[in-house]
Amino acid sequence: MPVLVLLRHGESEWNRENRFTGWVDVDLSERGREEAYQAGMLLRTVPIDCIFTSALRRAWRTAEIVREVIGRPELPLERAEALNERHYGELQGLNKDEVRQHYGEEQFRRWRRSYDVAPPGGESLADTRQRVVAYYRQRIVPELLQGKNVLIVAHGNSLRALLMELEGIPPEEIPQVEVPTGVPYLYELEPGTLAVRRRQILQSVPIEATAGT
Repeated sequence: MPVLVLLRHGESEWNRENRFTGWVDVDLSERGREEAYQAGMLLRTVPIDCIFTSALRRAWRTAEIVREVIGRPELPLERAEALNERHYGELQGLNKDEVRQHYGEEQFRRWRRSYDVAPPGGESLADTRQRVVAYYRQRIVPELLQGKNVLIVAHGNSLRALLMELEGIPPEEIPQVEVPTGVPYLYELEPGTLAVRRRQILQSVPIEATAGT
């Protein structure tokens, strides 16, 4: 039975500062490195065969820390822009509270949480889903069909896109779904079909969900 683990990167410096990050290549905060370490501790008993991450530092650094903690520094790690966070366009770098105050709560929530509305110069979650799911099917599904256990380290929105694919979450429900930083989601998949047999969220101690991306 293949296993798929989804892990949102540890807290980044801009998560900590409450900024829209998107494709800006921000590193992990001190707390983010600790979250990555904790995730590695939770995954020590999972026999991971390969790792896929986005091309952004906060994701692949999380993966590298996990790889060291589980004692498998030789595990292959593939980086792909297709797994990058949703691109927030002109909002990238801006403080979320200031955007909310300037544009109002309704517009803020539409840009940040709606399924098919993109911020100026950026992507909607629907856009993000298209590239993430295409990469998942083309590159990761073949590994799972061979019975390999796969770890994907990515971002709040790219992982929400995968949750829609794996769990059949409809667009009208996905705005309420949050993926906390540093918490592994472990899926046991049916051989052959890759239908989800069981989902387990691995969390040894309460970790406050980091708002935004």
